[in-house]
Amino acid sequence: KSGLDPGGAWHAWGMACLKAGNLPSAREKFNRCLKPPMDLNQLNHGSRLVQDVIQYLESTVKPVLITDDDYFATLRELEATLRTRSLSLEVMCEGKIQHNSYYQECLFYLHSYGTNLAIISFYMRHDCMREALLHLLNKESPSEVFIEGIFIPSYESGKLHMLENLLETIDPGLESWGVYLIAACKYLQRKNYYHILYELQQFMKDHVRAAMTCIRFFTHGAKSYTELGGKQMWLLKIKDHLKVYLQEISRSSGRKKMTFAFRKKMSATDVSRHINTVDLQMEVTKFLHQCESSGASQMTNSSLPTLFGNNNMKMDVACKVILEGKNIEEGFGIAFRVLQDFQLEATEVYTKVAKQLVRQQKYSEIQQLLKCVNESGVAAKNDGDNIILNCLNEFKNIPAEDLDNLIQDMDSDENKIQAYLLCNKLRSAYLVAVRQEKARAVQLVQRVRQLADSSGDHVVKAICAQWL
Repeated sequence: KSGLDPGGAWHAWGMACLKAGNLPSAREKFNRCLKPPMDLNQLNHGSRLVQDVIQYLESTVKPVLITDDDYFATLRELEATLRTRSLSLEVMCEGKIQHNSYYQECLFYLHSYGTNLAIISFYMRHDCMREALLHLLNKESPSEVFIEGIFIPSYESGKLHMLENLLETIDPGLESWGVYLIAACKYLQRKNYYHILYELQQFMKDHVRAAMTCIRFFTHGAKSYTELGGKQMWLLKIKDHLKVYLQEISRSSGRKKMTFAFRKKMSATDVSRHINTVDLQMEVTKFLHQCESSGASQMTNSSLPTLFGNNNMKMDVACKVILEGKNIEEGFGIAFRVLQDFQLEATEVYTKVAKQLVRQQKYSEIQQLLKCVNESGVAAKNDGDNIILNCLNEFKNIPAEDLDNLIQDMDSDENKIQAYLLCNKLRSAYLVAVRQEKARAVQLVQRVRQLADSSGDHVVKAICAQWL
């Protein structure tokens, strides 16, 4: 008569019926005020009213376990136990829980008015993981429901292995779980739970991604190659995963193609290339670990480069290996293989090394570097000269004797003249210029005279004028 919403009254009446143990009457009252959700896959447990009903039913009768304490059960509990053991339930869960009519009521309200997440969470609370998984599959619920309702509760309660076993029991090929497993991996990656991620990837036999996770275990947080030396087991695990994947590829070729859509694919060529990278990283790690242990290490760079990074990082590895040995020659072989395997810009690396040696005032080692570059067999004609010129562009204050030694080591007279002019050694540039073929000598001497004129070196200017 007053036009008020009767829902609250029906709900209160239904709760009163529940508390009185009149379950059929409660269903009738709740039917007038409870509604099923618009979207069964929404990420909540349904309306507050439904949650209140479930909460009351679950708290009213605890699961009855068959123990010696049953002798001391109250008469009402004993009646409930006898009554429920004779009931055949829609779902029989594994575990020790003996179901009673109150649990049946929970399932009735959940299936009638609850979300899929509410139903799945109910099963999980009562150790019915298999039923939770089957419900998820039957309703084709999205991966978010799997994460929230099953996956997070499983690993938080230490039941990840039980979950994995059930997934495999229901579908040995895991194909029907593919979307859910990939979603779980992404979730773990976002949360930085890499140890659980690695465990899951091994269960999925997703060897390529497992290898990628091992790379992170190897590189993450390491501040020195001494630390990386102690983490080499991860390099061995990367190789193991990649080798197993190679075997799987070779077994499946010629037969039906591998259908595991949720596992990362990679060509045999790429896998072999990655195995070579791991082998080379092992060699680099052993070498640099040894250098650091013997105190030969000079560089104090805060970032720690490995061969698992981009090309710039790989070039940093090559530089580090050349610079940190007892001498240039010791690490050059490994660095040269890094440059060759990854087709890196060798001259850029050698120039970077040479500049570092200038900073450290190790001028004789620059000559050793040039000797190694020339003997490598793949250096272009002017590579050595360009390395020196690049250094002189940046450093003008190299001691005179060391500077002369470096320039004398250059192959091309043209480059020597350019180097002398860069360092304002005009007389030395003139002496090399006049030795050239006459037409070219005239051009070069004119250039030396111009520079002498602009820098106020009247002696060299007069000598050039006289020669011309």
